[in-house]
Amino acid sequence: MTAIIIISILFILLTKITNIISYEIMKDKILYRQTWDLNICCGRTDGGGINVDIVQHQELPRFVQIDNIYSLPFADKAFPTVLCSHTLEHVDDPIRFFRELQRIGQKVVLVLPPIWDITAAFNFLEHKWLFLTWKKEHEVLPRFVKLPMAGSIHRVVGQRIKA
Repeated sequence: MTAIIIISILFILLTKITNIISYEIMKDKILYRQTWDLNICCGRTDGGGINVDIVQHQELPRFVQIDNIYSLPFADKAFPTVLCSHTLEHVDDPIRFFRELQRIGQKVVLVLPPIWDITAAFNFLEHKWLFLTWKKEHEVLPRFVKLPMAGSIHRVVGQRIKA
């Protein structure tokens, strides 16, 4: 019984450490390595250029609130760089959203939860999709699958984050 408790504690610590590395350290390194012309679905982060989201979570400079992520109010190739961090796993149609990002951006960078970050990648309460990637940063859409059980869980308890 003691071995099971120790293994459980080690597993919990490992998942917490990998989440801190992925979501805080690696994400921040990407976000702050440059000024992003457009930081879409920005949440509470300032990308340095225009910050866009469907909800204003807090005061951010150059914030634009949008209604529809599939029809963005920007011209074709309007932004040299677009950052989309931790968003695609929440949306109904990742392919359609990524195509819209490619329409408005010359270079689109996606930040996704890698599968080694178990607590983020397998977040059944918030995410709809599991991206089959070991990397954090992408310029092309990686393969993805419907997150098992997420649809059932969302129907019963709702989805904590709606995109």
